[in-house]
Amino acid sequence: MSTTQTNKIEIIKASTSKIKDVDFDNIHFGDVFTDHLFECDFKNGEWQKPIIKPYAPFLMDPSSKVFHYGQAIFEGMKAYKDDNNDIWLFRPDENFKRFNNSATRMAMPEVPEEIFMEGLKQLLQLDEAWVQKGNGSSMYIRPFMIATGAGVMANPSDEYKFMILLSPAKAYYSGEVKVLIAEHFSRAANGGIGAAKAAGNYAAQFYPTNLANKEGFQQVIWTDDATHTKLEEAGTMNVFFRINDTLLTAPTSERILDGITRKSLIEMAKSEGINVDVRPVLVSELVEAAKNGSLKEIFGAGTAAVVSVIKGFSYQDVYYEMTPIENSYASQLKEKLTNLQNKISEDAFGWTVKV
Repeated sequence: MSTTQTNKIEIIKASTSKIKDVDFDNIHFGDVFTDHLFECDFKNGEWQKPIIKPYAPFLMDPSSKVFHYGQAIFEGMKAYKDDNNDIWLFRPDENFKRFNNSATRMAMPEVPEEIFMEGLKQLLQLDEAWVQKGNGSSMYIRPFMIATGAGVMANPSDEYKFMILLSPAKAYYSGEVKVLIAEHFSRAANGGIGAAKAAGNYAAQFYPTNLANKEGFQQVIWTDDATHTKLEEAGTMNVFFRINDTLLTAPTSERILDGITRKSLIEMAKSEGINVDVRPVLVSELVEAAKNGSLKEIFGAGTAAVVSVIKGFSYQDVYYEMTPIENSYASQLKEKLTNLQNKISEDAFGWTVKV
């Protein structure tokens, strides 16, 4: 291994690379990680010296607060390589802002922008060979922070570890996606942590999603906790509904994550002249639209999935199949967004940032 010092970040390079053993054409989402990771600890009330080092397991005290009280947050981002071998990030400022909003809600320290952004860029530069070219290929980026302070007293940790992992990615979902509308379970509640990307939000989804899987559905569309009459998110994604020629999606709230892909699709759709209505969407109106034929599309949107078409939904044991349509909003918006991210088309919004 070799060690260098660059812009206050210590870099320890791996002696060998794993890249030769990776089949990039048959990669499963989130299973493979690059040669290096970024790490920075928070101790004694301040952030310590950051380091980029070879990807490897690390030791933690069994009483670390993350294991007992769940102080853990994360982000999902992507990087893309264009035909000139330049690497681009998509709206990283939004991820940075949301990460620190999550940190505040979970009583964790905010990460300075220099540590977050410089660590990310230098990590990508070091492992740039892992970023594959081509529409459909990307580098999934997972910044996360966990509480590492020892002790089982029920209070916030005094020590934390911020890390960034890189994972080459293809599509998140493949094949048809059928969803079950939740009648009992909820993703989040008012006053809770639904607007934060807290690890516990996702853990709580696993059980009802497993129940849906057993019934033949891939995901759950979550409903509001109070009445279960309002449609909120689909699995780990924001969700859009097209009724006639209007695109509907729920507003962000304490319960609904402020998705970066979501807000990008809304702005992009409006720029294309598509009528977008951001308002509460009722289960009853979705069912009625499915019955009278005015429901044209449902699709999820998120960093990992980008745009994921939903083939049909079930509510109160009745399944409603979607009729495929040509030139769908989902296909139009996905193509425009991925072309922008991959620098195939012009970025008229100023969303891409060169590494």
